[in-house]
Order: sequence, then C-alpha cells, then structure tokens
Amino acid sequence: MKVLISDNLSEVGVKVFEEAPGIGVDVKVGLSEDELVEVIGGYEGLVVRSATKVSSRVIEAAGRLKVIGRAGVGLDNIDVEAASRRGVVVMNVPGGNSLSAAEHTIALMMALSRNIAQADASMKEGKWEKKRFQGRELCGKTLGIIGAGRIGRIVADRAKGLKMEVVVYDPYINVEVLERLGLEPVSLDELLSRSDYVSIHVPKSDETVGMIGEEEMRKMKGGAMLINCARGGIVDEDALYRVLKEGHLGGAALDVFSTEPPGKIPLMELPNFICTPHLGASTREAQENVARQIAEQMVDYLLH
Repeated sequence: MKVLISDNLSEVGVKVFEEAPGIGVDVKVGLSEDELVEVIGGYEGLVVRSATKVSSRVIEAAGRLKVIGRAGVGLDNIDVEAASRRGVVVMNVPGGNSLSAAEHTIALMMALSRNIAQADASMKEGKWEKKRFQGRELCGKTLGIIGAGRIGRIVADRAKGLKMEVVVYDPYINVEVLERLGLEPVSLDELLSRSDYVSIHVPKSDETVGMIGEEEMRKMKGGAMLINCARGGIVDEDALYRVLKEGHLGGAALDVFSTEPPGKIPLMELPNFICTPHLGASTREAQENVARQIAEQMVDYLLH
C-alpha cells in the first residue's frame, strides 16, 4: 500500500509511515488539482494539511483511496460528502494543536492590550512614544468565549489564571457540563454586551460563516476587542473595518481570513488592527503532534 503526503508534514509523521510494514510513502508538496488528479489513483492513503484542496474531482479519480488524513482540525479543504459516497474514511486530529492555538489567542489578546506590534514598529522607526501606546490590563476584565470545545476551554483556563472573568456561549454543550467546568454559560447577546474581549473558537460551517457581522459587533461594548484564531469567514471583515475605523471597537486581531493569503486588505491600514498569517497551530510541538497522530491513525486503519 502507498500513502501520498501532499502538504508539508513534520518528519516525525513521515517516519511513522516509513517504518510501518507494507506501507510506502511519497512526499509531493505543491501539486495543483490537475497534478493531484493525475497521480492520486496510485495511492491508498492521502495526507494533507490546509493547502491541498481535496475536491470531489480528486476523490473521483482516486480509485484505490481508502483514507484521507488531515494533519490538523478543520476539514473545510476536504469534500467529506464526496469521500463518504466513495467509502473513503476522512480522519483528523482535533487535539494535536489545541494548546498552540489557545496560547496564540492569549498572545494576540495581550498584544492588542499593550499595543505590542504598533510600539515595536514605532521604535524601529527611531521613535519613543510612551504616551501614545498606553495600554490596558487584562486583570479584572471579562473575556467572552464563543465555542467551548478543546481550544476554548484552554483559553478559558489561561484567562482565569490572568484573573479575568470568563463567560462562554456554546449552544451545543449542555449547561450543566459547562458549569461543572467552572464556566458561566450565557446567550450570544449577553456575551457580546458584557465582554471586554471576545474570542472565537468555533469550526467553519454554513452556520458559522458570517456569524460575527456588523450587527453583532455593534452589540459589543464600546472599546471592546475582538480576536479570531479559529477560521476565516466567521468574522465579516468588511464590517470589522467599518466598526474599527469609526472607533466603536477598541481593537481586533485576526490570525485567519476569509481568503488566505488575504493580500493588502483595508483592515491592514488601521492602527487598532493586528494580524498574523494563520499561526495558531504553527509551533514545532503542535506540528510534530499532529503529524505523529495522523500517521499513526492512518497506519492503524490501513493495516488493521
């Protein structure tokens, strides 16, 4: 049996495949859809991260394919419905990069509060603008977390360590479960109106695309800050630009965008906006974890 790795994967994962009896592995990164369609017929397994788009066309061409492994959480780059029709199992590793994504959320929240990026850029221009970059403390502020899954819960735990108040909105988790975790469940409207910071931790779906639009942003407290390290498109970027520019929100930080890479979009002209290029899971530890886990899962499936 053969496995194709079509995105950059930690060597830890490649080694798992190489050491598995009866499994061969090829690494071919950067294939176009046409190129992937041409070669996929020779493989029983396909490993992707976020770059490769596994369309229905790719799946239809994959006559021997048994399993697709996503070295990460989201499956929005894989046509799961088409895979299911062909009897192809789709796997992910939802816990492998949770800690890294949660820590990146906290890092962006702190950077927003203390104007880290702006002050750094100013100093590198030879300036010394202490008064301009006066920040705010996190202690005693309220953090609203939308989505109380693995990452949301880690963010809540770290925020409590910073002596923040935490409220959560997640209609898919039983209220009693949230309360046992020490989390205060609230409605979305209450979360938006109470929170000094709002952080998003939901998957991308038809239900969540555009979930935080202009109406929701205007329900937020004046001067509040918005952070999205989940998936692009959940926050309406055009609406965010308008609300930030007029000063209703104090700031925003995005690690993800509706189109990636986004290019030079209007948000990047605003001094109260900071961004990173989808770095939530980009730590050495996270990439090794997800590579090892997806490789081990796929080997177990293919062999046993």
